[in-house]
Amino acid sequence: MSEQEIRSQISEKEDEITRVEEDSSKKEASAEKEIEAEYDDKIDDTKSKLEVGEVDLKEATEKSKEWTNKKNKLTVEVNSLKKKLDNLIKGKAKALNKKLNDILKEKKSKIKSYETDIRALRKELEKLEAEALKGQTS
Repeated sequence: MSEQEIRSQISEKEDEITRVEEDSSKKEASAEKEIEAEYDDKIDDTKSKLEVGEVDLKEATEKSKEWTNKKNKLTVEVNSLKKKLDNLIKGKAKALNKKLNDILKEKKSKIKSYETDIRALRKELEKLEAEALKGQTS
């Protein structure tokens, strides 16, 4: 292989690294939007229900004797909604972290492969340059 071909391959591999980094950036942004689309409506809906439930719970407490049955029902519902909200928020963070970690692993793997190729090509280039220099001095 000629020096120019090796230089061209190195340039192509470096371009591939740039493409991998750009793809990873796009995937990260996409992952964030995807996770938000999956969880934000549920979180907002649950927050809204929770706020309504808390208001109703306060009202039921003030009228405790006549509202005892309603209070007990709403207490269970509010606790359930709080737990659901906590689980959704934790689930969103966990899903996003997993997605971002997967993207990072994929990026690192691709870049490592290209970097290995580049090192091998550089060694081959150095060898060719040394031979060319040796040929000029002889």
